[in-house]
Amino acid sequence: MALDKPYTDVPGTIIFDAEQSRKGYALNQFCMSLMKAENRELFKANERAYLDDWPMTEEQKQAVLARDLNWCMRTGGNIYFLAKIGATDGKSFQQMAGSMTGMTEEEYRNMMIQGGRSVEGNRYVGENGDAQAQNQPQGAAGKKP
Repeated sequence: MALDKPYTDVPGTIIFDAEQSRKGYALNQFCMSLMKAENRELFKANERAYLDDWPMTEEQKQAVLARDLNWCMRTGGNIYFLAKIGATDGKSFQQMAGSMTGMTEEEYRNMMIQGGRSVEGNRYVGENGDAQAQNQPQGAAGKKP
């Protein structure tokens, strides 16, 4: 029996629930392995080979290789675990969050200092706020040259 999930209608939001946890178990365990310096070195030396040692889906591996944190989250990654990838790459959490919104680090920081995104137009899928899928990615980092 599937659970009713009314929270799936929040734009730009992936809720890490029990289903996501099960889906992302191997991905999140891989991320936790990066807490050890020797594992970070092995990963950086040959990312694909290191990922192939984990029972992750091919999609999860591709998401990690692309460093697409939104994609990782859609495949079950939890941002607190995924932060280990960013740390391995020498990225701050602010830089990672900016990349997830399509903003530069400076744009993201300024948005947060100004109070974050407005809830107007972003309460449910179908409104036309800046968090809606049709309006992503936003900011200079997401614009194609």
